[in-house]
Amino acid sequence: MSSQTTTADTAPVPDLTSGSTAGPAFGTAQEGPLITDKRLRLFVYLIMMCAVFMSMMDVQIVSTALPTIVGDFGTLEGFSWITSAYLLTSSAVMPLYGKLGDLFGRKYVLLAVIALFVGGSIACAAATTMETLIAARVLQALGGGGVMVTVFSVNADIFSPRERAKYQSYTSLVLMLAGTTGPTAGGFMTEHFGWRSIFLINVPIGVLVIIGLALLLPYRRPSRVPKIDIAGSITLAATIACLVLWADSPSLFGSITAPESLTVIGIGILCLLLWILAEKRAVEPVIPLSLFQNRTIVLLLIVSMAGGSMGIGLGNYYALYLQSGLGLSPSLAGLFFIPLTAGIAAGSLSAGRLIFRTGHYKYFAVASTSVSALALLALAFFSEVVSLPVIALFMFLQGMGTGIGQQVPILGIQNAAPRKDVGAATGLTTLSRIGAASVAISLYGTLITYVVTMAAGSVPGISNLASLTPEQIAALPETSRHLVNTVYVDALHPVFLVAAGIGICGCIAGLCVQNRRLDSLSN
Repeated sequence: MSSQTTTADTAPVPDLTSGSTAGPAFGTAQEGPLITDKRLRLFVYLIMMCAVFMSMMDVQIVSTALPTIVGDFGTLEGFSWITSAYLLTSSAVMPLYGKLGDLFGRKYVLLAVIALFVGGSIACAAATTMETLIAARVLQALGGGGVMVTVFSVNADIFSPRERAKYQSYTSLVLMLAGTTGPTAGGFMTEHFGWRSIFLINVPIGVLVIIGLALLLPYRRPSRVPKIDIAGSITLAATIACLVLWADSPSLFGSITAPESLTVIGIGILCLLLWILAEKRAVEPVIPLSLFQNRTIVLLLIVSMAGGSMGIGLGNYYALYLQSGLGLSPSLAGLFFIPLTAGIAAGSLSAGRLIFRTGHYKYFAVASTSVSALALLALAFFSEVVSLPVIALFMFLQGMGTGIGQQVPILGIQNAAPRKDVGAATGLTTLSRIGAASVAISLYGTLITYVVTMAAGSVPGISNLASLTPEQIAALPETSRHLVNTVYVDALHPVFLVAAGIGICGCIAGLCVQNRRLDSLSN
């Protein structure tokens, strides 16, 4: 049922029975706001924040459990793949979910992705091997990849660009809560209930969110004829998969120049060319190529990729740094994520309010990437005997840099994209951030695996450093424990340096963005 057209003075409250919404022109003369009642809008927003909390907490809660999971299964290579498999899959499906929301309406897409995420969480808890856990993470990611995309797209339906800056700054509070609760709860639950329990926490939250959105979120049937770009979706997913596999090729094939690695990247280039051809011919391309003709969008995508590589890509490796490098317990390491996420919240809240007041966002992109890069450069030169409060301070600064720029790319790109392609543009933005994080995680894992492997035999009595859990490292004699800690700290230093270099590239892109203002009304 299509939306009615009314004047602003007579806009009715959404009709939840029929599923239609009516209201004044919000983006075009034919469409009104998805929800006109302010109280209902706020309540729906809060329910969606529960979905965001669930998906973000899952990423964070796994981080402090990963060293124990890897030690349990006895393979360091699986460390990166537990996360990479999730990010790879979620990256591949993000543009598809954005487009599906544009074509079919966002309500049922959001309900479907949450249900998939909950089912995947149950499968993760039931995994018995590293392979089954990775497969379960893929299933979980099929849902998780659509949560943020669809939620941000719904925000674009109910809030103007300026309002989005304010409400997305409130989202940072949810991210802070998830970031604080996740690692701390992950460490506590891993120690007391086993690592499988960290996945089951998603189930009750997901069920309540599904019920709330099913009852309260209005459904708007798009006027466009649904035509799914199957060829574009498949070739894009294959391109991303090849890129991540190539980044992880040193651990898979021994070198990025090995014949298998070159074959993977060659297939990836072919898939990229086929994707471009598919998008040119598609009636409703999963990602319209016209988006890449906009200079602002391209530059903000680079900023988004830099932010994802530093903010998301390093999350799990902080846990490895704190536990295997500095010798902290999972619970204590989880506490160090509090200053990190507090920095994210502080940066996002302050930036969101300033963007809401001024409408400008360029300099926040520059500040975010530069602050994060400087903090990572400092971490790259610390030894294993560095003061813990100093580590906490620089994790706070890195978090603040991440928080400042957390919403800049999506706000700027949604503002620059045509309204009919807001969902696809949102999916592309989230893809750039998560996809870059996925590639970065593989690169970081390759660097760490190389250093740890080269150090094999350097610790007397230990032939496989990768098989040691944090508890086993803590139980070693002092001399051996110090040697193991040194190996892991040395392995993390090049990771921080590479991440800082990526941040500098993002800073340069931010400087090149035109200093435009966000509209006070929907575009």
